Amino acid sequence: MITSTTNPQVKEIIQFQKKGRARNQAGVFIVEGLRMIVEAPPQATRKLYVTVDFWEKHKTQLEVLGKVPELVSDTVFARMSDTKTPQGILGVIEQMNYAPEQILKKENAHILVLDNLQDPGNVGTIFRTAEAAGVDGIFISEGSVDIYHPKTVRSTMGAIYRLPFIIGELAEYLPVMKEQGMHIYGTQLEKAHNYDTIDYRKSTVFLLGNEGNGLRAETAAYAEAFVKVPMDGQGESLNVAVAAAIMMYEVKRQRQ
Repeated sequence: MITSTTNPQVKEIIQFQKKGRARNQAGVFIVEGLRMIVEAPPQATRKLYVTVDFWEKHKTQLEVLGKVPELVSDTVFARMSDTKTPQGILGVIEQMNYAPEQILKKENAHILVLDNLQDPGNVGTIFRTAEAAGVDGIFISEGSVDIYHPKTVRSTMGAIYRLPFIIGELAEYLPVMKEQGMHIYGTQLEKAHNYDTIDYRKSTVFLLGNEGNGLRAETAAYAEAFVKVPMDGQGESLNVAVAAAIMMYEVKRQRQ
């Protein structure tokens, strides 16, 4: 059992929790909680750490899954964890590996493009909603929040395992979408159509911009039209994850 915070494995986990560079160099990310461990692809799970109490309560379930953990003292686990009230289980998972073609070659694809989104909660919520709404994949600009940041991972509630996504320069992928005849819609309030007046039954791409600044001009340039969610009241705009959810489900409604 690991009982010291100076243990090399403990130091490594803390680095993975705090530093994106460390995660990317090792090609891993950290997940916490039984649900996130159970749903992780078995072949992608490199290492598990659990407290003694957690192991005693969930030993049978973990053994059935073929997941043999490293036992850790409560004090050490508290240092390793990124949460205020740790559940007692933590896993090192290999980063997801998707090819753009897995998304781009889908018939009548439904795609989201995240342009410099910065809030982990927003990105995680978009992932969860996108999976539920039948989105085929997400393209994420390199300037966006790290999808493997612990807060983002938690917010996805497991969707990070199942929904294909690509991280990279959008200028590399948006021209391909355009060439393939996909209909690309930017989201903004000015000079925009109400979201429910558009026909989304063919390949549809939504461009979602930064929480404060919206879409970058170079991203917005690929849009054939702009859409908005009409609003009453005095609010300036909806939360990007809320607006995205409304539009994703309009696509789902039309296609059903």
